[in-house]
Parts: sequence; structure tokens; C-alpha cells
Amino acid sequence: MADGHGEGWFGVRCLFRDADAGLYEERITLWQARDHQEAIRLAEREAVDYAGALEGVTFIGLSQSFSLEAAPGHGSEVFSLMRESELSEDDYLTRFFDTGSERQGEL
Repeated sequence: MADGHGEGWFGVRCLFRDADAGLYEERITLWQARDHQEAIRLAEREAVDYAGALEGVTFIGLSQSFSLEAAPGHGSEVFSLMRESELSEDDYLTRFFDTGSERQGEL
């Protein structure tokens, strides 16, 4: 949502691939922009630079934008994606979030 200055805050998720390591990376960055299109343009420009600084990594062209309701602060929601699915909770988590090939630790 744009503020009184004609700009708002946007979270943009971009997807990268490191073919050599067999990895995909989803990365969310924050941008102050006039609209979704400008936020995505800014994020994609940065995504190309980010990938270019890493050996074997490419930006594969997927960008998704989310408009923040207010300027980011403690506890701000920076991205949300809704997906329709008939899967059970366990099956949904297994299919999209806990496939067994994520690089994450236990808390």
C-alpha cells in the first residue's frame, strides 16, 4: 500500500538455482516502490547481481510481489502466498515444505 509519498513497501520473492550443488533458493527482499511492477523490476535487477556474484547460481526468472500494509517494523508480515489445495495438512507440508531435501536445522 503506497504511503502519502506515492510509495509503499513490497516483499518480493525470487527463485534461484545452483545446478552444480543441486540447490534451489527462495529469497525474499524488501523494496520501497510505487507499485508491484516497480518492486519486481528492482528485485529482479538485484537478483541478477546476487546470482552473478555466486559461482554457478542463476536467477530463474520467478518473482512474486506482496504489498505490505505499512512500513516494515518489528513483526511485520513481509510476504504471503495463498494456495488452494485439497491435501491434508500433513500431505501439504510434505509436498511443499518438508520434502526431506531442505537445508534447515532443528530448533
